[in-house]
Amino acid sequence: MQDTTSDPTPVRLEDYTPPPFLIDDVRLDVDIRAEYALVTSTLRVLRNPLVQGSAALELDGEDLDTQSVRVDGRLLQDGDYHVEAGSLSINVVPERFTLETQVRIRPDQNTQLSGLYRSRDGYFTQCEPQGFRRITWFIDRPDVMARYAVTIHADKAAFPVLLANGNPVGAGDEPDGRHYARWEDPFRKPCYLFAMVAGKLDVLRDRYRTASGREVQLAIYVEPGKLDQCAHAMAALKKSMRWDEQRFGLECDLDHYMIVAVGDFNMGAMENKGLNIFNTKYVLARADVATDVDFENIDRVVAHEYFHNWTGNRVTCRDWFQLSLKEGLTVFRDQEFGADTHSRETARIREVRGLRAAQFPEDAGPMAHPVRPSTYLEINNFYTATVYEKGAEVVRMIQTLIGREAFRRGMDLYFARHDGQAVTCDDFVAAMADAAGFDFEPFMTWYSQAGTPKVTARGEYDSRKRCYALTLTQSCAPSPGQSEKESYLIPVAVGLLGPDGKDMLFGNEADPEPKTRVLQLLEPEQTFVFENIDAPPVPSLLRNFSAPVVLECDYTIAELAHLMAHDSDPFNRWEAGQRLYGQLVRAAVANLARGQAPEWPMSVLDAARKVLVGSGEPAFIAEALTLPSEPTLAEQMEVVDPERLYEARTGLARFLAHGLEAEFARRYEALAPAGPYSTETEEVGRRALRNLCLAYLNELDRQDYRSVARRQFDSADNMTDQFAALAVLANAPGPEGDAALDAFYERWQAEDLVVDKWFAVQASSRLPGRLERVERLTSHPAFDLRTPNKVYSLLRTFGANHRHFHSADGGGYRFLASQIARLDAMNPQVAARLARAFDRWRRFDAVRQGHAKAALESLHRLEGLSRDVFEVVDKALR
Repeated sequence: MQDTTSDPTPVRLEDYTPPPFLIDDVRLDVDIRAEYALVTSTLRVLRNPLVQGSAALELDGEDLDTQSVRVDGRLLQDGDYHVEAGSLSINVVPERFTLETQVRIRPDQNTQLSGLYRSRDGYFTQCEPQGFRRITWFIDRPDVMARYAVTIHADKAAFPVLLANGNPVGAGDEPDGRHYARWEDPFRKPCYLFAMVAGKLDVLRDRYRTASGREVQLAIYVEPGKLDQCAHAMAALKKSMRWDEQRFGLECDLDHYMIVAVGDFNMGAMENKGLNIFNTKYVLARADVATDVDFENIDRVVAHEYFHNWTGNRVTCRDWFQLSLKEGLTVFRDQEFGADTHSRETARIREVRGLRAAQFPEDAGPMAHPVRPSTYLEINNFYTATVYEKGAEVVRMIQTLIGREAFRRGMDLYFARHDGQAVTCDDFVAAMADAAGFDFEPFMTWYSQAGTPKVTARGEYDSRKRCYALTLTQSCAPSPGQSEKESYLIPVAVGLLGPDGKDMLFGNEADPEPKTRVLQLLEPEQTFVFENIDAPPVPSLLRNFSAPVVLECDYTIAELAHLMAHDSDPFNRWEAGQRLYGQLVRAAVANLARGQAPEWPMSVLDAARKVLVGSGEPAFIAEALTLPSEPTLAEQMEVVDPERLYEARTGLARFLAHGLEAEFARRYEALAPAGPYSTETEEVGRRALRNLCLAYLNELDRQDYRSVARRQFDSADNMTDQFAALAVLANAPGPEGDAALDAFYERWQAEDLVVDKWFAVQASSRLPGRLERVERLTSHPAFDLRTPNKVYSLLRTFGANHRHFHSADGGGYRFLASQIARLDAMNPQVAARLARAFDRWRRFDAVRQGHAKAALESLHRLEGLSRDVFEVVDKALR
């Protein structure tokens, strides 16, 4: 852990300079012993010809016990080099030389899970962003790219599988029951993409023939006994490889492509060149232990890490400020893969729901930062929704502005120019600009400014001229370090609905009958005129969520119901319902604050009924009838009262349940399974809508519907249906919930990922006494504070439980702060992610603010607080 008091200096983009030294070749020898690992590193180093001066060689390192340092074979003495505060410096070195260092590391004691660490089934690495320095001395920055050859030694019985990046070039036995394996990677890579594994693992093997006819050996390694849960991940990998060939013309460039699943992992997965290391939750799946969401997440994450092979590995980022160059672009690619593989309309809805739940609050909070940050204290804190999901939206806007064909040309040009290089976001946008002939200079504020722009729309219809004038204004609130904001180039996709619910046509030379026009909003205010409009339209704005903005438009309830029933854009049909629900909940909160009962108009019931009994796809109906979450609704309020918000949202759900009880019951029965479990899109949608009906029926708080839920829980042949029933029961008063929870744990206690679901469903329950329940669960034998998945499932889920985490007595704040303090001493990265639950503490009433501030100050005062947590807490308090 790094003490914040000794190293508080931020890193700034404006201070970037090229590395004074480059590394051409890396040869690592990793000898794993009982209590330590001996790492011998041999580097071929040369001065960077583009950097003037005679700078000393400086290497990065952390928790390294240095045994020896040699330059061109000469053993250096203590006075020849200097080790201090995470660096090793040598003042006098030749222009080109070989540097050999030998260090001892202790992976069994590495609770940070960064660098080389021990997990249950062996030793694994995580080097992004700065974990390689915990393995050996190195110039640990992404613009230093080298070729790697790695030899691993370990006990053969305990660790029969020895893996590293690239291709296997040698293996054999050694004395005392040990063995070795040697791997070479033919491609240059930054050290953050280095990976190695030594473990006792089972393997599923397959092969893939590329479009050009090359054969690639595929392998997925998992803990012993889990091979029957690997088939879906392997299928997802092959689908990803085929899709990338077809959509972007990108083939796998390796002879071997491997995935290794580990239960102890800080992140979701890591794209190390040819040796992806995954959290088990994104590999292991079987119908009885994984939900439909799990299966789809595996598709997306496997695809994401495979797509990184080109967007992140072959072309990587120059520095960590350019993180979205690889992450935003690759999220966009995995989103497109998911849309093509599953349902495009519901995929887009889920993406935007996630963006609003995580990224919009981040943009409005103390950790707000641009897609390309200008400064950071701890880079681990910038693996954020802004860099990933908003970064993907920025890439999507580029495609929207220039079109899909020009975007593909831009991608081709990007790889032609920069294959094998470490580059910047500007290089990517320049390729798009040159391929499309489009001026992206005014677009670059999306990369440099934090905050979510607000677009306000007002329309005016002129019956005499038969035209409709749409005036759009844009603004962006101040954010930390940016009090003044420049205008954005915002693509606003617009359609116009007539009184009959059909799209109005507005012709132009390029397309005589378009139904959607993409407007380019660049000025603070612009008016766009639509000609030959025969009746006052209802505008369908921001179709397919064409830009990550907050849209303000004074829609009436009747207009929203009209859009909800008729809009040809699936996203905006869903969006109309979300706006309608949001308006009603906010009005209900205001009524409750005045001591009045909420009022629910029959028009919302009629609109919901049309959706429920209509001819739409079940997956879309399920999305359209899902109310916005409490955190999302809270972002639309000036001051948040969690209790009244909970009461209002629950009141609307119960109003819909009462009014549509017969329809929900009929659809529940009609959607009963007719065959064995399948992950086909139609079946996924059927289960989604059926389980939504079950949830609404149980809003009525009746024993007969709880019995229906229990029957589904007992009879389900798949985790999707069983867990949906468990979630209903866990939120129902009475003994049924605890009985179902006990039965669930008794059945699945040997499956770690299912136990994580068991923790999460209790931490997210709306029933009273959640804090006390979660406190007890931290002492449960299945909970381990050192295992990130357990921390996320219980503690982070509780931090997202809007009503109970933000309880008026401050108990939720004090509890989570105490857990963050304990965790910080073990794993600062995970502790910092927990601390983000406090980001929006200033949105609440004065009493809650006082409790939250006290909890944050208790962390701020903690001796030896890591930089990871310090940065989050300090910004929250400031």
